[in-house]
Amino acid sequence: MKIPVTVPPLPKAVDRDRHLSPSEAFAWFAQGWHDLWTVPFPSLAYGTGVAIISLAIAAGILFYQLDFAFFPALAGFLVVGPALATGLYVKSRRLSMGLPVTLASMLIPERGTSQHVLFVGAVLLGLMLLWMRAAVLLYALFFGWRPFPGMDHIIPMLFGTPIGVAMLVIGMAIGGIFAAFAFATSVFSIPMVLDKKFDAFTAMGTSMSIVWNNLPVMLLWGAIVLSLSVIALLSGMIGFVIIFPLLGHATWHAYVTMRDPD
Repeated sequence: MKIPVTVPPLPKAVDRDRHLSPSEAFAWFAQGWHDLWTVPFPSLAYGTGVAIISLAIAAGILFYQLDFAFFPALAGFLVVGPALATGLYVKSRRLSMGLPVTLASMLIPERGTSQHVLFVGAVLLGLMLLWMRAAVLLYALFFGWRPFPGMDHIIPMLFGTPIGVAMLVIGMAIGGIFAAFAFATSVFSIPMVLDKKFDAFTAMGTSMSIVWNNLPVMLLWGAIVLSLSVIALLSGMIGFVIIFPLLGHATWHAYVTMRDPD
């Protein structure tokens, strides 16, 4: 007796190319601005908290004379930023559903999502720590066991010597790889966990797929996020009071545009 062979159905192909113009990124920015000033107090309080924490970390690094970690830590902030913006995604989602918004509702994730949000955050934190270790090793490769010269001499050393310029170029290339991976895996993963209740692995993989299939608009959006983050850092972290919630709300609207219709 011949047993029939059952062939399982092939997985359905998913087209995640949204065919968006890069200018769509400015629409997300405008929608984020609207959400920021709709019930503004929770968003501004959230941004103030991020600014205070950032200032405290920077002050701690300088107080304990860990100058060598200052610039890698600033760059690492961009890696973990999407996880810190979770409450802002919650606010934009609640506004779109017509639900009341409070600071408490932004800080307490819905049941069934917190562990996946924490997992994505842990992955990003691991990437940040890995980047900081890579930055220290990079300094050692170029300058050997020479002690870190301190904040007063680091700028002339980096920009005024051939070795410093070479380290900057290589460091920016390596840091760009870390930042690109972190951006691709996190930009839509946490909103997806909150909205679709996806597990962390599925959300991160889907986020990477969406970014890869929509590179023009996502490259512009990444450039906007980077530029505004640098402005906030140069302002002594004070700019995060407005810039951080603005980018968080805008990222939610980017996700809404990119998510699968079904």
